[in-house]
Amino acid sequence: MDVTYRWRGEFDNDEVNVLHAEAFRHRVIDDDDWYGQVHRHSLGWVTARDGDGLVGFVNVAWDGAVHAFVLDTMVTARAARRGVGTELVRLAAEGARAARCEWLHVDFDDDLEGFYLSSCGFRPTKAGLIAL
Repeated sequence: MDVTYRWRGEFDNDEVNVLHAEAFRHRVIDDDDWYGQVHRHSLGWVTARDGDGLVGFVNVAWDGAVHAFVLDTMVTARAARRGVGTELVRLAAEGARAARCEWLHVDFDDDLEGFYLSSCGFRPTKAGLIAL
């Protein structure tokens, strides 16, 4: 699989909505405005494409200063286990570093610990969470 990665790569809402539904196992939500959301609020994002379209995406939110946050790392089933997710996160870190961020944060479910800690190089930290 030949994959092309782009920091702030072009995409349309439909393809990210389909990718999000596949990655997070829910129905497609047609009216999510990913394009508007990331252009208004994010430091950047990384797209991964093969000849058949979008196979990966990660959003990089930030506080406007030195903290960036990995959100919604997504890879299609056909691209899974090929290093696409790891490369998305690596390029997200590179983009955040280029913007002079000092920290890249991520939170994740237990089943993704190996991916983020071993494959992507995050270190474990203590954190808190309030369900709203």
